[in-house]
Amino acid sequence: MTLFRPCIDLHQGKVKQIVGGSLNDDGAKTNFVSDNDAAFYAGLYRQHQLTGGHVIALGPGNKEQALLALSAWPGGLQFGGGVNPDNAAEYLDAGASHVIVTSYLFEGDTFSFERLERMKAAVGADKLVLDLSCRRTENGWNIATNRWQTVTQLSITEQTLAQLEQHCAEFLIHAADVEGLQGGIDQELVSFLGEHTSIPVTYAGGARSLEDLKQVDALSSGRVDLTIGSALDIFGGNGVTLEECLDWNQQHSAG
Repeated sequence: MTLFRPCIDLHQGKVKQIVGGSLNDDGAKTNFVSDNDAAFYAGLYRQHQLTGGHVIALGPGNKEQALLALSAWPGGLQFGGGVNPDNAAEYLDAGASHVIVTSYLFEGDTFSFERLERMKAAVGADKLVLDLSCRRTENGWNIATNRWQTVTQLSITEQTLAQLEQHCAEFLIHAADVEGLQGGIDQELVSFLGEHTSIPVTYAGGARSLEDLKQVDALSSGRVDLTIGSALDIFGGNGVTLEECLDWNQQHSAG
């Protein structure tokens, strides 16, 4: 069954919710900037035993906050943002359950299986989450790196998913075009992921209410989990409360 997965997005040393497609070297269009640090949110998730969430560092200046979050909920959060074979162990040692990697796996806009093998050698496939965050193109969806600004040559196809899921524990997929807009999920992408993946998948992008959890559950036959960011009350949103998401998880974990 589809479950709610929590997130902590870090930008310029603060917990924020941004419009994903707006992120660049100058900043980003921001929906919310928290007065609380990352450890506050990690502690909240720990209190409610919410696992499988992710801490994402969007650009430089976020390492201190990331480490605070990981130490506040050891084993409860995945970490992504500039992860490579040289620094991955540090985040795992700091408490990350998994490391999430995207940009390192590409040389320019071309996917490198050699680099994937290096990541696996460094952390093991069982600790590796591949971030296949993407943008819509005329071919469907292409993986986007470099804070979702570089659209790569690698399309999300049935073959791509089948090949890559042999090398990792999970997929994390932000639909960058709808990320932070609270305009609804990419239904076609969620359906596609539900049909063509056999490992855990978390989708993020556009969720605005509890109805989206129901929709993802239906569209993916319960195979895809959902992250809700900007619409969530703890991030200044008014679309859905954390309490509602917790209730959903409780009902569907038991079911």
